[in-house]
Parts: sequence; C-alpha cells; structure tokens
Amino acid sequence: MKRSILAAALIAAFTAPAAAHVTLETGEARAGGYYKAVFRVPHGCDGAATTRISIRIPEGVIAVKPQPKPGWVETTRIGKYVQTYENHGKTLTAGVVEVTWEGGPLADDRFDEFAFHAKLPNDPEIMMLFFPVAQTCEKGATNWDEIAMPGTDPHSLARPAPMLHLSHDGMPAHHH
Repeated sequence: MKRSILAAALIAAFTAPAAAHVTLETGEARAGGYYKAVFRVPHGCDGAATTRISIRIPEGVIAVKPQPKPGWVETTRIGKYVQTYENHGKTLTAGVVEVTWEGGPLADDRFDEFAFHAKLPNDPEIMMLFFPVAQTCEKGATNWDEIAMPGTDPHSLARPAPMLHLSHDGMPAHHH
C-alpha cells in the first residue's frame, strides 16, 4: 500500500509541471488534413483569473474558424500569408493569423478549453507546428511562446508554446 501511494506521489510530482502549461488536447494530426485544435488552459496567472486568450496561427495553417464560447467574445486578426494556398478551388493570400477570446473570467482554480478548426499544411518538410499563446489575467499575464530549437528538450522550457506533431503519408509523427 505504501509503495502505491509513493508511486502515485512520484507520478504526480513529475507530471504536474507539464499540466501547468497551456497545451493542445491532441498533439498529433495528419498533414494536409483538417484539425480541431483544442487548447487547454489549466489555471490563471499567479492566482488571478484569466480574461483573455490569444493564439497566433503558424504559417501554413489556413481556413481557421474559431469555436464560439459562451461568456467570451472571439475575434480574429487577418493578415497576409508568406505564400499562397489553395483551398476548395480558391487561392488564398491572406487569412486568420490570430484568434482571441475575451471575457470569462476563468478562475485560477478552474480549467477551460478554447478551440478552432483549420486546415493543416501538407509540406513534408514541416514536422511540427507551434502555436504561441498569450494568456492575460485580471492581474498579470503569461506568454506561452518558447519554442524548442533542435537539440533542446522541450520539457526544459518554462513557458513552451503548444506544439502539434504532423504525420505524413499515414505514418505516425515522431515525438522527439
């Protein structure tokens, strides 16, 4: 019995810090497919309630449609793409580059999820996408925007941006 309690305590100790970050519910998706990005916000800022969540959309992610959320007002910022994209027979040169939800508030001792639907890039050179998140609270703010460079352990980052692994040709994405 003592071993199972100790094991549970160790598991909680090593998994709790990861749960403190804004993360994607599903961290892997098929390149070129449509994807529902669900961002989990596990807490506020040093005890203060969250009042705003902004997510920057990486280049290549197109046709972004935010999910409405009761008690929150969602807005999108439109910008030019670096390159053009085809979607349903249309050429796209601009689109949503940021989605923001304002309202709530989301108390520090509660969690919530914010979502949008989008089409992912189908470029075999793109293995991972990063979605920097700005979390604003009644007092303070946190930017979840650190991106692990090659050779860096993403778990070593204090404020990692949510990351999505892309799978190509039906093969599972690599999580390294």
